[in-house]
Amino acid sequence: MDLSNYRKNYESTKYLIEKNIPKIPIDLFHSWFQEEKQMSSNDKEVNAMSISTIGKDGAPETRIVLLKQYSEQGFIFYTNYLSAKGLAIRNNPMTCISFYFTNTDRQILIKGKTFKLNIKQSDRYFNERPREHQIGSWASKQSKIISSKEYLLDKYKKWKMFFKTCRIIKRPFDWGGYIVKPYKMEFWQGQPYRLHDRLVYYLELETDKKWNLFRLSP
Repeated sequence: MDLSNYRKNYESTKYLIEKNIPKIPIDLFHSWFQEEKQMSSNDKEVNAMSISTIGKDGAPETRIVLLKQYSEQGFIFYTNYLSAKGLAIRNNPMTCISFYFTNTDRQILIKGKTFKLNIKQSDRYFNERPREHQIGSWASKQSKIISSKEYLLDKYKKWKMFFKTCRIIKRPFDWGGYIVKPYKMEFWQGQPYRLHDRLVYYLELETDKKWNLFRLSP
């Protein structure tokens, strides 16, 4: 199939001008995230982000996860520690996450080092999840080969029965949170004639405090 004519004409007049944007990238991220959320329907997961890791084969692997919290310290998501991404992070904690905001024609690319959250933070979030999702975390050994869909549904039913008399379901030992602490954050705004705005923040690793800002050619 020839996709040569698949293209979008960007018409945004919201230019990214250095003097008009925050000195720290998390403030710009927050502003963009809120704008996208306001323009999205309630059933759209604006917090969906791609995360790329490097597996044992040396090749990158990208999948979609949900951002659950963000701050100046970093970006938090939850998964199975023994999943493909969890094992990849254990072997190489350098990851890349990215967002594509369709309503505002924006992309955000974030590179950083990934760390496990402490037990209390993972427990707190797990306890806030819907009960069905908690049971699903016990039933699914993420990324492992299984025989069929029926096998997975049967596992869920068995764990649901197991927890039937339990008021509180404890977090599985192999499930929890990670935080990506960024050292690079790039912001892309679609513009007419493909003259897109690209601004990138780099963290001075020596001080771990100051962000330097540069403009990139589109």
